[in-house]
Amino acid sequence: MASAPKRPKAAAGSSADPLPAFLAWCGRVGVELSPKVRLSRAGAVAGYGMLAAQELEEGEVLFSVPRSALLSQHTSAIQHLLREAQESLQSQSGWVPLLLALLHEYTASNSHWQPYFSLWKDFRSLDHPMFWPEEERTRLLQGTGIPEAVEKDLANIHLEYSSIILPFMQAHPTIFDPKRHTLELYKQLVAFVMAYSFQEPLEEEDEDEKGPNPPMMVPVADILNHVANHNANLEYSPRWDHCSSESLLSLCLQQCLRMVTTQPVSKGQEIFNTYGQMANWQLLHMYGFAEPYPGNTNDTADIQMVTVRKAALQRARSEAQQQLVSEQWDFLCQLEMVGEEGAFVLGWDEVLTEEELSTTLKVLCMSEEEFKEYKEQDGWEDDSEEEENSTLSYEALSRLKTPCKKLLYDSVLLTLESYGSDLKAEQDLLNNKEAYEKLSRREQQALHVRYGQKRILHQLLELVH
Repeated sequence: MASAPKRPKAAAGSSADPLPAFLAWCGRVGVELSPKVRLSRAGAVAGYGMLAAQELEEGEVLFSVPRSALLSQHTSAIQHLLREAQESLQSQSGWVPLLLALLHEYTASNSHWQPYFSLWKDFRSLDHPMFWPEEERTRLLQGTGIPEAVEKDLANIHLEYSSIILPFMQAHPTIFDPKRHTLELYKQLVAFVMAYSFQEPLEEEDEDEKGPNPPMMVPVADILNHVANHNANLEYSPRWDHCSSESLLSLCLQQCLRMVTTQPVSKGQEIFNTYGQMANWQLLHMYGFAEPYPGNTNDTADIQMVTVRKAALQRARSEAQQQLVSEQWDFLCQLEMVGEEGAFVLGWDEVLTEEELSTTLKVLCMSEEEFKEYKEQDGWEDDSEEEENSTLSYEALSRLKTPCKKLLYDSVLLTLESYGSDLKAEQDLLNNKEAYEKLSRREQQALHVRYGQKRILHQLLELVH
């Protein structure tokens, strides 16, 4: 099967390679690169990448980046302005302070970060679906969930720019110029943050009390490409017992981010980071690429929750039965098991939203008497019965009661109808190398997304048929 490039790197604006100047800058700001690795375009799946110059063992540090070299709202030249205005810069995304820092640093000729930005002279080769014409996005990605996600993104981008960014720029006219710091540049920088930024995980004790940490740009780390079966990982907070006994070295490591191998790597092999357990639709939406089947072991397919309601209503043979389905749906909403915009998520081996799907199928298949008793118990059941029905591994799907199987089967069929093409046509296209290579890059990436989702859905059909 054809191999697709991973995340596309933005093209440089001149023929001169900016990499030597960037590496010199890395040395000045304290980034330490192992002599066992090299950065190069040659040998990488897309743009620049990191390759092993020597054999690497598991657990080797490939590079370390001091926190002072990170580009964030806390390190930008306008950090004091961002700090003073932090209340007015709050937004749904939480990205506004970083985006303002990028707007300034990317366009300031004397920016400390210019050698870093030299790797991205412009962002025209960022090819997220948000930059595709709406007609093309709909035609290629119908049914995948991406067009709907992009519409929300674009609405949020326009809202943030008009209600937060513009007022901030107007308050600081010596630093910002709306004619230069345009909505289009802001949109490109949103895609840049989507594709290249990192978010430091919260400490365990903070997970319930804080929102996510703001994104930040991590030089060198953002050069690594992604595959699901990665061989390196970014460590944010090295544990003390992993450091040398010398207190100075330990302190230094505590202030650095480190990329560490997770398995042995052969000489000449590319080193891949992971962006997390990302389905192909998320990769294309956020990063501009998808992994060809069967490479993405984290791929998923969605069944919209309202699709299951639609299947249940279609099965109802009388007005009374339709009324019962509506009441059951309303009760599921009260239990917070379903929502109008929610989805049941299916992986290759299991249902990832197992409790929600299990409860929904069970409730929508109840008789009027069973539902009345269930409501009286506020959705609680005997512990043994709840334990038996609360998980939905794929092996357990085959043991569902017949009405639940039929409802799930009908829901999958309705989901498959939402795509613009069938599985066999796409299988034939992937198996025909000549025809596949005639596709545009966008057509190839969209094909990988659709094909993976349909494979998962057809696998489910076979299990519950």
